[in-house]
Amino acid sequence: MEPTIVQRPEQPYIGRRESIAMTEFARVADHLPTMFADLADRGVPVTGAPFFRYREIDMAAEMVIEAGIPIAGPVEVDGPGFTDTLPAGRYVTVAHIGHPDELMAVTARLLDWAQARDLTWDMTPTPTGEIWASRLEMLMTNPAEQPDMHKWETVLLFKLAD
Repeated sequence: MEPTIVQRPEQPYIGRRESIAMTEFARVADHLPTMFADLADRGVPVTGAPFFRYREIDMAAEMVIEAGIPIAGPVEVDGPGFTDTLPAGRYVTVAHIGHPDELMAVTARLLDWAQARDLTWDMTPTPTGEIWASRLEMLMTNPAEQPDMHKWETVLLFKLAD
Protein backbone atom coordinates (compact mmCIF):
# COMPACT_ATOMS: atom_id res chain seq x y z
CA MET A 1 0.00 0.00 0.00
CA GLU A 2 1.55 3.27 -1.15
CA PRO A 3 -0.74 6.21 -0.32
CA THR A 4 -0.08 9.55 -1.97
CA ILE A 5 -1.48 13.04 -1.64
CA VAL A 6 -3.05 14.51 -4.77
CA GLN A 7 -4.74 17.80 -5.64
CA ARG A 8 -8.17 17.30 -7.21
CA PRO A 9 -10.40 19.86 -8.92
CA GLU A 10 -14.08 20.00 -8.06
CA GLN A 11 -16.10 17.34 -9.88
CA PRO A 12 -19.82 17.48 -10.74
CA TYR A 13 -21.67 14.19 -10.37
CA ILE A 14 -25.09 12.60 -10.39
CA GLY A 15 -25.96 10.45 -7.41
CA ARG A 16 -28.40 8.62 -5.20
CA ARG A 17 -28.21 8.81 -1.40
CA GLU A 18 -29.30 6.19 1.14
CA SER A 19 -29.20 5.85 4.91
CA ILE A 20 -28.22 2.23 5.51
CA ALA A 21 -26.70 -0.26 7.90
CA MET A 22 -23.33 -1.60 6.75
CA THR A 23 -24.97 -4.94 5.93
CA GLU A 24 -27.22 -3.20 3.35
CA PHE A 25 -24.35 -1.81 1.26
CA ALA A 26 -25.45 -3.70 -1.86
CA ARG A 27 -28.69 -1.69 -1.90
CA VAL A 28 -26.68 1.46 -2.70
CA ALA A 29 -24.57 -0.32 -5.34
CA ASP A 30 -27.77 -1.40 -7.10
CA HIS A 31 -28.41 2.25 -8.12
CA LEU A 32 -25.33 2.45 -10.39
CA PRO A 33 -26.64 0.45 -13.40
CA THR A 34 -29.88 2.45 -13.44
CA MET A 35 -28.00 5.75 -13.27
CA PHE A 36 -25.62 4.69 -16.08
CA ALA A 37 -28.56 3.65 -18.27
CA ASP A 38 -30.36 6.94 -17.62
CA LEU A 39 -27.27 8.98 -18.48
CA ALA A 40 -26.69 6.96 -21.67
CA ASP A 41 -30.35 7.36 -22.71
CA ARG A 42 -30.03 11.13 -22.34
CA GLY A 43 -26.61 11.34 -24.01
CA VAL A 44 -24.92 12.73 -20.87
CA PRO A 45 -21.20 11.89 -20.98
CA VAL A 46 -19.67 10.17 -17.98
CA THR A 47 -16.27 11.69 -17.13
CA GLY A 48 -14.86 9.21 -14.62
CA ALA A 49 -15.28 6.03 -12.62
CA PRO A 50 -18.38 5.46 -10.49
CA PHE A 51 -17.91 5.84 -6.76
CA PHE A 52 -19.40 5.44 -3.33
CA ARG A 53 -19.26 8.57 -1.20
CA TYR A 54 -19.50 8.06 2.54
CA ARG A 55 -21.22 11.20 3.90
CA GLU A 56 -21.95 10.27 7.50
CA ILE A 57 -20.37 7.24 9.13
CA ASP A 58 -21.54 5.49 12.27
CA MET A 59 -20.32 1.91 11.90
CA ALA A 60 -22.41 0.76 14.88
CA ALA A 61 -25.67 2.14 13.50
CA GLU A 62 -26.45 3.61 10.08
CA MET A 63 -24.37 5.38 7.46
CA VAL A 64 -25.39 7.95 4.88
CA ILE A 65 -23.79 6.86 1.62
CA GLU A 66 -24.10 7.88 -2.02
CA ALA A 67 -23.62 6.01 -5.28
CA GLY A 68 -22.30 8.55 -7.77
CA ILE A 69 -21.10 8.95 -11.34
CA PRO A 70 -18.89 11.88 -12.46
CA ILE A 71 -20.36 14.02 -15.26
CA ALA A 72 -19.22 17.15 -17.12
CA GLY A 73 -21.74 19.43 -15.43
CA PRO A 74 -25.08 19.52 -13.60
CA VAL A 75 -28.06 17.98 -15.39
CA GLU A 76 -31.75 17.88 -14.61
CA VAL A 77 -32.67 14.79 -12.64
CA ASP A 78 -36.00 13.00 -12.86
CA GLY A 79 -36.85 10.85 -9.86
CA PRO A 80 -34.92 10.30 -6.64
CA GLY A 81 -31.42 11.23 -7.85
CA PHE A 82 -29.62 14.57 -7.57
CA THR A 83 -26.59 16.41 -8.90
CA ASP A 84 -23.85 17.81 -6.68
CA THR A 85 -20.14 18.60 -6.80
CA LEU A 86 -17.27 16.82 -5.07
CA PRO A 87 -15.09 19.47 -3.42
CA ALA A 88 -11.70 20.50 -4.76
CA GLY A 89 -8.69 20.09 -2.52
CA ARG A 90 -5.96 17.78 -1.30
CA TYR A 91 -6.87 14.10 -1.05
CA VAL A 92 -5.01 11.09 0.29
CA THR A 93 -5.36 8.27 -2.20
CA VAL A 94 -4.44 4.62 -2.51
CA ALA A 95 -5.32 1.94 -5.07
CA HIS A 96 -6.30 -1.57 -4.01
CA ILE A 97 -6.61 -4.64 -6.20
CA GLY A 98 -8.59 -7.35 -4.47
CA HIS A 99 -11.98 -8.35 -3.14
CA PRO A 100 -14.20 -5.47 -1.92
CA ASP A 101 -14.44 -7.22 1.47
CA GLU A 102 -10.78 -6.25 1.99
CA LEU A 103 -11.52 -2.51 1.79
CA MET A 104 -12.30 -2.14 5.51
CA ALA A 105 -8.76 -3.32 6.34
CA VAL A 106 -7.26 -1.14 3.58
CA THR A 107 -9.17 1.86 4.95
CA ALA A 108 -7.89 1.17 8.48
CA ARG A 109 -4.30 1.07 7.19
CA LEU A 110 -4.86 4.30 5.24
CA LEU A 111 -6.26 6.05 8.33
CA ASP A 112 -3.24 4.86 10.37
CA TRP A 113 -0.84 6.04 7.63
CA ALA A 114 -2.38 9.53 7.68
CA GLN A 115 -2.41 9.71 11.48
CA ALA A 116 1.31 8.80 11.62
CA ARG A 117 1.95 11.85 9.40
CA ASP A 118 -0.31 14.19 11.44
CA LEU A 119 -2.67 14.68 8.49
CA THR A 120 -6.12 16.01 9.34
CA TRP A 121 -9.24 14.87 7.49
CA ASP A 122 -11.93 17.23 6.27
CA MET A 123 -14.36 15.61 8.69
CA THR A 124 -16.55 16.74 11.56
CA PRO A 125 -17.44 14.41 14.45
CA THR A 126 -21.09 14.63 15.56
CA PRO A 127 -23.25 12.67 18.03
CA THR A 128 -24.66 10.70 15.07
CA GLY A 129 -21.32 9.90 13.42
CA GLU A 130 -18.50 11.45 11.43
CA ILE A 131 -19.53 13.79 8.62
CA TRP A 132 -16.94 13.73 5.81
CA ALA A 133 -16.51 16.41 3.14
CA SER A 134 -15.44 13.73 0.69
CA ARG A 135 -14.56 10.11 1.42
CA LEU A 136 -14.70 8.09 -1.79
CA GLU A 137 -14.34 4.53 -3.04
CA MET A 138 -13.94 4.75 -6.83
CA LEU A 139 -14.73 1.54 -8.73
CA MET A 140 -12.09 1.22 -11.44
CA THR A 141 -13.13 -2.28 -12.60
CA ASN A 142 -16.34 -2.97 -14.47
CA PRO A 143 -17.86 -6.09 -12.83
CA ALA A 144 -19.45 -7.08 -16.15
CA GLU A 145 -15.99 -7.25 -17.74
CA GLN A 146 -14.19 -8.81 -14.73
CA PRO A 147 -16.44 -11.15 -12.74
CA ASP A 148 -13.57 -12.29 -10.46
CA MET A 149 -14.00 -9.93 -7.49
CA HIS A 150 -10.44 -10.73 -6.30
CA LYS A 151 -9.16 -8.81 -9.35
CA TRP A 152 -11.23 -5.66 -8.88
CA GLU A 153 -9.41 -2.35 -8.53
CA THR A 154 -10.77 0.26 -6.15
CA VAL A 155 -9.20 3.66 -5.49
CA LEU A 156 -9.79 5.28 -2.10
CA LEU A 157 -9.77 9.10 -2.00
CA PHE A 158 -10.20 10.88 1.36
CA LYS A 159 -10.21 14.70 1.47
CA LEU A 160 -7.77 16.43 3.79
CA ALA A 161 -8.68 19.56 5.75
CA ASP A 162 -7.63 22.81 4.06
